[in-house]
Amino acid sequence: MRIRSARPDRVQHLRPHIHCIKKVKELVVEMQDPKSGVKGSEQKLKVTSIPHVITGKDVIAWVVTKMKCTAEEAHVFGTMLVAYGYIYPLQNHRKLVMCNDDTLYRFQTPYFWPSQKYVAEDSDYAIYLAKRNIRKKGMLEPYEQVHYNHLHDWLNHKWDFIVMQASEQYKANKERKKPDRVVFDCQERAYWILNRPPLRTHSAMELGPERLIDTYSDEKVTFDQYRRMNIFYKQAIMSSKVKSSVSIGALVKYVTTYKNHDPFLTTCPPSNPWQTDNDSYWTLNMRSVEVATKMRVERWSFSLFELLSDLRGRDDFKVFLKKEFSGENLAFWEAAEELKLGTASSMSEKAGTIFNTFLKPGAPRWINIDGRTMGLTVKGLDHPHRYVLEAAQTHVFLLMKKDTFFRYLKSPVYKDSQKKALNPEPHNFSQAQLDQNAASRSPGIHPMILWQQEEDEKAKVAIANKPVDVKAMMSKIDRK
Repeated sequence: MRIRSARPDRVQHLRPHIHCIKKVKELVVEMQDPKSGVKGSEQKLKVTSIPHVITGKDVIAWVVTKMKCTAEEAHVFGTMLVAYGYIYPLQNHRKLVMCNDDTLYRFQTPYFWPSQKYVAEDSDYAIYLAKRNIRKKGMLEPYEQVHYNHLHDWLNHKWDFIVMQASEQYKANKERKKPDRVVFDCQERAYWILNRPPLRTHSAMELGPERLIDTYSDEKVTFDQYRRMNIFYKQAIMSSKVKSSVSIGALVKYVTTYKNHDPFLTTCPPSNPWQTDNDSYWTLNMRSVEVATKMRVERWSFSLFELLSDLRGRDDFKVFLKKEFSGENLAFWEAAEELKLGTASSMSEKAGTIFNTFLKPGAPRWINIDGRTMGLTVKGLDHPHRYVLEAAQTHVFLLMKKDTFFRYLKSPVYKDSQKKALNPEPHNFSQAQLDQNAASRSPGIHPMILWQQEEDEKAKVAIANKPVDVKAMMSKIDRK
């Protein structure tokens, strides 16, 4: 059997197992010692005499004596030896476990040990399956047949070579003595059961994706890297710590606040549209709805972030700010969001508009932020990018969070929204109606239609807020 054509570096790939594999390898070498190891004998497998056979109870007894542990611990360790492929069963190949009885096992040849770090390649597995297919005359195991068909499609360009190799190995195997032939077949089968296990079975050799960077490699660390690490660790030590009781209390408070608004934990009135095929829930919770639902208005009071994330809540907040003549902060926050999420081609134009509207001395909607943040923001606008207004936007958000947001919750605007909020009655569908809805499911509201409606609304608002050019209007009137 040819397992490899090249020896790639598998050390990094086996990092999670390498320490364990080294320990197991040393112990297995001790177990095979003719004087102090596990005593093997010749046993009959059906009608064939197999040499150097050991039993499960002998292995467990040796581990108990050597490691001075309990029989249960030795049993688990023996199962690990079988799972890693250092010992293989002669009778039940599919179950890679150690039985504490007279079940027959043999030591795997060192060529097949995982510590050799060979790659179990698909072409070698295809040769093995083709050889078994010849010997079994097409009667493979179901999972082997699946692998065989997949490899036939995957390696179709060199399938003739694979069949030729399998035929040569099959002929060479027939010339061996029957005990040697049985032993080699069991060794090979145990190896591939370990490296190509059946579907939905656990394998001890399962590993995650290979890392692009070997974290265990000995890299030279420069003086600058040491300096940065020192600064980082000093800052980490000096950072404020939170007690576990405080963090758990905050988590409990968050869950208590949001549990009634989680559709996985509670019902979503009037009904779940995915179950009842009734889109009333989506219609009532559209972004541009005139009257919001009670749960939606209640969610606005959780935090300023929740209020601004909901476009309907943001419109309600704008009404409050307009009455207080302090809408410039929210307007600047929206302009910064538009710059952050907008196209790159319009970035310079938007940055200039924001500067002239909010940041320029004597601007029509000048915002009140500290001098240091203002200086950094104005300097950054010389070469604008998406996050040039991040510091000023955060400062404005905190100002609204600490003062304006709490005044909004106590204002008549929010209380009026609470009074007008809808409280839809839940839909009570019978099981027959639910089945009928599932059979004739409607397409519902397409997201593109909602997006188009929102774009139309934005365009109308932009036209309404656009300043009127008096000279152009007068010229049109004169022409008429």
